[in-house]
Amino acid sequence: MQSNTSAPRRAEHFDVAILGSGMAGGMLGAILARNGVSVLLLDAGVHPRFAVGESTIPYTSGMTRLIADRYRVPEIMPLSSFKGIRRHVSANCGRKQNFGFVYHREGRPQNREEVNQLVVPAALRTETHLFRQDIDAYLFHVAVKYGATPRLNTRIEDIEIDPDSGAVLRGARGEEFRASYVVDGSGFRSPLAEKFELRETPTRARTHTRTIFTHMIGVTPFDDAPAAKRHDQPNPWHNGTLHHVFDGGWLWVIPFDNHPGAINKLCSVGLTFDPRVHPKEDGVSPEQEFNAFLERFPQIAHQFKEAKAVRPWVSTGRLQYSAKQVVGERYCLTSHAAGFIDALYSRGLTNTLELVNALGWRLIAASRDGNWSLERFGYLEALQQGLFDFHDDLVFSSFVGFGDYELWNATCRTWMLGTMLGNVMLEDAYYRFAKTGDEKVFLDLENSKHPGSPLPVSEGFNELGIATRELCESVREGTVTADAAAARILGRIKDADYIAPAFRLGERDTRCFNMTPLKMAKNAIWCRREAPPEIGPRMIRASKGLVRMRFRE
Repeated sequence: MQSNTSAPRRAEHFDVAILGSGMAGGMLGAILARNGVSVLLLDAGVHPRFAVGESTIPYTSGMTRLIADRYRVPEIMPLSSFKGIRRHVSANCGRKQNFGFVYHREGRPQNREEVNQLVVPAALRTETHLFRQDIDAYLFHVAVKYGATPRLNTRIEDIEIDPDSGAVLRGARGEEFRASYVVDGSGFRSPLAEKFELRETPTRARTHTRTIFTHMIGVTPFDDAPAAKRHDQPNPWHNGTLHHVFDGGWLWVIPFDNHPGAINKLCSVGLTFDPRVHPKEDGVSPEQEFNAFLERFPQIAHQFKEAKAVRPWVSTGRLQYSAKQVVGERYCLTSHAAGFIDALYSRGLTNTLELVNALGWRLIAASRDGNWSLERFGYLEALQQGLFDFHDDLVFSSFVGFGDYELWNATCRTWMLGTMLGNVMLEDAYYRFAKTGDEKVFLDLENSKHPGSPLPVSEGFNELGIATRELCESVREGTVTADAAAARILGRIKDADYIAPAFRLGERDTRCFNMTPLKMAKNAIWCRREAPPEIGPRMIRASKGLVRMRFRE
């Protein structure tokens, strides 16, 4: 007699389960599925949804192009430029032609000479202010198009991992999923970090900040403010990401309406504080705190006279968290599940794409040969911890610098150098890969003493970052004056052999930097005649690759 009951159906087994379908999960899911990996894409929420992390940098866009070509996912390529995004992905994004910084002192008029700006070379590319709900949804749908199995509105509450067979994931509604490997891209509330107690307590981060943020309408371009009429920066503030900096914090202004034909009137606005300088008051709402800040800084307030928040303000506790381990048997945490520093310098997306690029080929190979060993994924530990520590040193030094313009004017040069030279490293690798198709180019980059550094081949550059942080620690401790520390940082940059002297980044008055054609020409001569061998050839190849990319568009 046949029984009316049947044994429970065994859960389908996937090669890889990805927790979170934001930029990390969506892009990784797309490249894996495109290359024949069976992927389960899980998310506790749904699309579209609000997200911050909206400003790209040249390294972000370069890595996006590299990933699109390396993993043969052409749908990712449009995300590498403002033009491509506007044409193929979303009309809601803004353009980014510069990184702008305006220094303020509470209760004093803004000094017209206390501004800094790094202009993205217009001859090469324009960066983007990403309207994240559109971008994240786009990547999610690309992943599904290539065969990833989506499970939205599915919260994972428990994970069991067997080093020999893989993982069992259990959902809040009793669902059960199985996979050979788990990638956790779910952010701070990482199920893997909680399950295996991976968080460092306390975090090792030196940076200490909190933030409040929202999207607003009616934000006036700062170029129209009376204080900005006297500025001599090379590019309008409204054409890029604007940072108002002050002792103990900074405020971001990221417009989506700053180009002809813009249809999105929103502007991303966020205010970040060191709570040891600006403690959070009990009973004060984020909106009240923002308005009180504007009263103390009336020249910033001009931008917000007609502004209104269109979504509830978000207020955080301390932003920094870190992991003592990010890679284990059969699992890996992506950058924001592993740790976070601060939105300053827009490195969050960069770190995410670094991890996606290094993780993608390893997962594809493991799905084909069955080797999911910890050794295969070990480099990701060094990479992510290095990315965390580099960014922490940079942001910590900057916050100390915010207390004195001369020190800030010096510390921001270490960021400028890392941004420019990191892009050189990436574009050189991409150029060589595009010419040869040989992925050994990327494996060579992993053989470095400085994983996570934007310029791992230069001892001088990596020593500069450490020296800057140590000097800023001494300033905070009161053993070195801010002026003395600033002079020593600029002196090191002026004597550096890894940057063209024609850029004059070691000089105090080079507050703004615009890579003009004349500077490009002088840099090319320096590359051929004077640059150290680990720098010159890379810059030459990177320049060729960027020019070729421009014509390709």
